[in-house]
Amino acid sequence: MVLNPHTIPGEAVSKTLGVDPKKGLSKGRIRKLRAKYGPNRLAEHKQKPAWRILLEQFADPVIYVLGIAILLALIFGEFMEGLAVLVVILVTVAIGFSMEYQALRSMESLRKMSQVVSRVLRGGKHELITADRIVPGDILILQEGDLITADARLLECDNLRIDESILTGESFEVEKDTLALPIKTQLADQKNMVFNGTLVNSGYSKAVVTSIGDETQMGQIQRSAALEKKERTPLEKKLSRLSGILIWLTLFLALLIGTLGVLQGRDTVLMIKTGIALAVAAIPEGLPIVATIALAHGMLRLARKNVLIKKLEAVQSLGEMGILCTDKTGTLTENKMSVSQALWSNGQWKGEELVRESGKGTELRRMIEHGVLCSNVRIENGEVFGDPIELALIDFARSAGIDPLELRSRFPEKLEVPFDSETKMMATAHQTTPGHLICVKGAFENVIEKCIGTLSDGALKTLDKAKWSAAVSTMASQGLRILAFAFKETGTELKIDEICEELYFSGIVGFIDPPRRDVSDVIKIYHKAGIRVVMVTGDHLETAKKIAEEVGIFDIADGSELALHGKDLDSGMRQEEDPQLLNSLVFARVTPHQKLDLVKFYQKNNHVVGMTGDGINDIPALKKADVGIAMGIRGTEAARECADVVLKDDRFTSIEMAIRQGRAIFENIRQFTVYLLSCNLAEILAVAISFFLFLPLPLLPLQILFLNLVTDVFPALALGVGKAERDIMNDPPRKSNEPIMTARHWSMTALYGITMTAGVLGISFFSQTQLQLEPDQINNLGFYTLVFVQILNVFNMPLRNGSFFRNQVTSNPWVWLAILTCTLIMVGAYYLPFMQKALSLVPMGWDQFRWVLIFGLATLALTQFLKRLVFRSSLRTSGQ
Repeated sequence: MVLNPHTIPGEAVSKTLGVDPKKGLSKGRIRKLRAKYGPNRLAEHKQKPAWRILLEQFADPVIYVLGIAILLALIFGEFMEGLAVLVVILVTVAIGFSMEYQALRSMESLRKMSQVVSRVLRGGKHELITADRIVPGDILILQEGDLITADARLLECDNLRIDESILTGESFEVEKDTLALPIKTQLADQKNMVFNGTLVNSGYSKAVVTSIGDETQMGQIQRSAALEKKERTPLEKKLSRLSGILIWLTLFLALLIGTLGVLQGRDTVLMIKTGIALAVAAIPEGLPIVATIALAHGMLRLARKNVLIKKLEAVQSLGEMGILCTDKTGTLTENKMSVSQALWSNGQWKGEELVRESGKGTELRRMIEHGVLCSNVRIENGEVFGDPIELALIDFARSAGIDPLELRSRFPEKLEVPFDSETKMMATAHQTTPGHLICVKGAFENVIEKCIGTLSDGALKTLDKAKWSAAVSTMASQGLRILAFAFKETGTELKIDEICEELYFSGIVGFIDPPRRDVSDVIKIYHKAGIRVVMVTGDHLETAKKIAEEVGIFDIADGSELALHGKDLDSGMRQEEDPQLLNSLVFARVTPHQKLDLVKFYQKNNHVVGMTGDGINDIPALKKADVGIAMGIRGTEAARECADVVLKDDRFTSIEMAIRQGRAIFENIRQFTVYLLSCNLAEILAVAISFFLFLPLPLLPLQILFLNLVTDVFPALALGVGKAERDIMNDPPRKSNEPIMTARHWSMTALYGITMTAGVLGISFFSQTQLQLEPDQINNLGFYTLVFVQILNVFNMPLRNGSFFRNQVTSNPWVWLAILTCTLIMVGAYYLPFMQKALSLVPMGWDQFRWVLIFGLATLALTQFLKRLVFRSSLRTSGQ
């Protein structure tokens, strides 16, 4: 790497790094540099080591409680129970370690899928490589929209402007050059350098890499922030709050039962151990781990469907999304442009005619030529690369018999004013014999305001703006995208601030970009799901309204009320609540700043907002939105890097899959939370009620700990990776402040816990009074019954009304595997001598086991009956 490269000429920097700027690095040189410097990766992307993951499993309040249980067991001489609790700790830690390790591996694989790519010059050829493969000395090829992935010294640049706000905090863009600078030049003033993490707003450049990874300016900042504590995700906070409540509640109940038992003269050791075991049983220690696995599993499932989730919390926000702001071009439409109509001062052309035969008017030909000149299309080896609209102009020119390369050679470009999202215009200056030809294209309203008239047959004529506006509205109402053209000729001196002034208006061209065929169907799904789709576009209002009608965003009859022009936005967004703004579904001629303000406005009115984008100008809105969604194919690297979700196939319909999966994951978390808490509640109630009724305890401490491992972990995991219910998109969006456990879910938990308790107490009472069994047999029957009803409790989890036999639980193969696993473990516990001793199991025959089946199935039937009776109205429509 090079020290102070900004002080050295670019050629000297290249020579120091041993690279030819015209050819780039050779393969052999690359191998040596990679071996010396390693991958181009910041420290934050280094995986957490396995030993740290293992140690973190012990830093848990639940493990502390279990440790106290071991200590008390040893104090009172119960070595078998102490050993059993130690086994419980080790198994819990092992499960937590394996789950988190797999989750991190899944996240790492997702990170690799989302790696930024860079264009480099190697061996004389341009290559696209992932950012981590860049080495010092690589020649970067930078263009508009690129995310810069290493610190580099500029060798050449053309109108290069960089957004360095991520480093300097300054919002304005920096214009770059290649001149060497003094050694004490501040970072923000190093105009001959580009830095890792910054964005190319416009222009083109070639630069030689001087620093990678932690040695870049971004890496140094990263190191200084390494000690900052990572903020937990909203879902983690909700789970933590829930676990905290449960820990204090169950510790109180355990202490109460233990104290009352001692006061009643019961065995002190048994009461203390039972109280601690109850506390452990009532805490769903696997909840955060299973939640992480559920999220990671859902993310990988979406990744296989070309939806890349980059941040865990985005999955939750997808399920809460109430407004989806989307661009028009390329998202709702095909982004396959072709010229449909052209209009100039004394003529019109429509697509059914051949351009060659349309009068061969000099004005039409002049407008087409100016469109070709005022573009950034690259033509290499007969192939054309560029923006879809500009590609359509090239095709239009060729059909008119115009050779774009020959035209450019006759009028070489001397200056370019890049398209600006605020002015909505682009201008180029071209060398002519007497001076310069200025070509301008852009939004009609903006271009015509800069024009003083129109030239027809060499004569200056007055510009009838009202007539042209009407013509634009007519074309736009047909769904065409309109581009206006203007020009002027100047002397030898070019003044940038006057280039777009006093122009001659050439005419307008209408481009057709048909809607995607599958968009209207998915918008219907959004409407059923209570999600408002809002079109936010820089295009003409009438064009936007026509496309909105065709894809089903609104009925054109309501268009005047539901569509707004960008010029009408600012006053409304200054108010706390504007009904027209809140109800509008189309916003046209919107600037990037207005997009950002619109997101803020929706959020201020308590909406969870999703925003799609693909360009540099979309980045502020993508960052501010609750869910920023970038396009993977046509999107810039910068947009993809800052987004929460990347659509690798650019399909609008893929967002629906992401929302569906986001809702499903949260519902899965709710399901296994209800499952875990209801099972634990049944254990507490069974012991507590038996205690107060002076019945033999249906559960001993080790049996409770065993239940936690058998009936909690495996079914909960199975529920966590289940698929979404088919009608989950018929529900309205979940509120962002809605807890995991609502009052309805607490009610369900109580119902399931009480009915399972009834089954356990019922068989205990029946075996004591009717079967007149011994206390250890009564205990065993209660234990087996609780195991059975907790396994069956998984079938109570579908939160919607429907068939008991056909739902998302019964169709989940992982549920059946979990049931089989639990059954095999129980069979092993019954037959293995050391397990019999640890769990106080005694031999029993079919005469006793049949009552376990009867009471278990009766409990399930009772639960299903009460569930449909008590929650009938809410089950009919929603699981929320």
